[in-house]
Amino acid sequence: MNGYASADMLQPPTIDDIRGAVTRIQGAVIRTPMLVSRTLSESIGAEVWLKFENLQFTAAYKERGALNKLLQLTEEESARGVIAASAGNHAQAVAYHARRLGIPAIIVMPESTPTVKVTQTEGHGAKVVLHGRIVDDAFAKARELALENGYVFVHAFDDPQVIAGAGTLGLEMLEDAPDLDSIIVPIGGGGLMSGISIAARAVKPDIELIGVEAELYPSMKCAIEGCHMPLGGDTLAEGIAVKQPGELTSRILAELANEVVLVSERDLERAVAMLVGIEKSVVEGAGAAGVAAMLADRGRFAGKKVATILCGGNIDMHLLANVLVRDLVRQGRIARLHVAAHDQPGALAAITAKVFEAGVNVIEINHSRIFTRLPAKDTMIEVECEARDPASIDDVVARLEAAGFRVERASLD
Repeated sequence: MNGYASADMLQPPTIDDIRGAVTRIQGAVIRTPMLVSRTLSESIGAEVWLKFENLQFTAAYKERGALNKLLQLTEEESARGVIAASAGNHAQAVAYHARRLGIPAIIVMPESTPTVKVTQTEGHGAKVVLHGRIVDDAFAKARELALENGYVFVHAFDDPQVIAGAGTLGLEMLEDAPDLDSIIVPIGGGGLMSGISIAARAVKPDIELIGVEAELYPSMKCAIEGCHMPLGGDTLAEGIAVKQPGELTSRILAELANEVVLVSERDLERAVAMLVGIEKSVVEGAGAAGVAAMLADRGRFAGKKVATILCGGNIDMHLLANVLVRDLVRQGRIARLHVAAHDQPGALAAITAKVFEAGVNVIEINHSRIFTRLPAKDTMIEVECEARDPASIDDVVARLEAAGFRVERASLD
């Protein structure tokens, strides 16, 4: 009734299904550029190709699978409408293409979904239903509404037609770079990597296929390797923070993937910041996971021709700003110095003079006279400063210590 069979009854799409999807979605989904990153290549010691799926209209690859699914509905199914559960890119993809095709769409989102995402989804013409605390709650509600009202359920990843749409990426990548040694793919539910794996194995059977998950959410790794690891937490890569991967996708990847690797939050932050700095491209945490995997294990990819997908660019601007500033801290270009000083006239002037002498800019200064372990006659002066390079910050510290101040540097790690 709802157009969705149990995943254990579904068969994986074939290469012909993926080639059919290429023709079906052509012209309505952007054939995004795939380019060599010269700077990343030099940094990693490999020939690094990037597929810029963050340039899709809704800023994510999800349009491919959603549109391929919608275009294969019967007239009667289209009239009944579609329903999906998502707090992110899948929601916008279904909403956008459903409106283009004149298909009524309902998206169930968790009650905690940021208002901007709800507004964007509604802006694409979908009716949004807020339900539950997490995406799993929204998923259950969407299935319930599909059964009650006859809507066609559009699964975010565990659907052969959605997987086939994602697989068009694999064909495009190997058309643009046929001699690739490896493709590195972010994994959430597994739909993207399943589609790419089917396509890539058909075109180039010996290619290395590596999946990437956030360290906090190793669900697919455990599903196909039989391991048991902690699961959960706040991750920058919320787009791949999936607690339960797909049944169909797990079967596909158990057969076709070479390995699933995990990346830390620090590596994800570094990858997002580097893509802004090097490629001038905004990429969300999930979309940067492939680059994070390369940065974390340069030796594995040295001398190879490797590619990854920047699969989404929908990151909160405030969060992006935090990531970029934290990266400057890790580079040693922004520092917070805790300077112990006598609480007397001239102390602050002496400190700022040393900062000036080193050619460093003061961002912010705070005094702490009460909440400190220093003697009552002393004060802790917190100086946040920015420099051209780490050596300049080191120079500030050396000048302050030479002048008799005790200095401690705050750390993110």
